[in-house]
Amino acid sequence: MEQSIHNLASLFKQLGLDNTNEAITDFINRNGPVPSNIVLHEAEFWSASQAFFLKEAIEEDADWAEIVDELNVLLRKPHTSE
Repeated sequence: MEQSIHNLASLFKQLGLDNTNEAITDFINRNGPVPSNIVLHEAEFWSASQAFFLKEAIEEDADWAEIVDELNVLLRKPHTSE
C-alpha cells in the first residue's frame, strides 16, 4: 500500500489554515517557539479540531505524522533577531 506524501502546505490546508509559504512562515513566527514542556497539540493556538487531528496523526503514526513532526520542530525553534 502506498502512503500519501504530505508537505507543510497540505498540512496547513488540512488544518483549515492559509497554506501559502508566506502564511506558513508567519504562523510559525507568530506562534513559536512553543515551550518544550507543552505537547504540540496542547499549544493554545490550535482549535479543538486542529488539536485532535495533530494528536491522532502522531498517536496513530498516520501518514501525516512525519509532516506533523516537522511542524513541531519548526514551532520549537527560537526566533532569531536580524
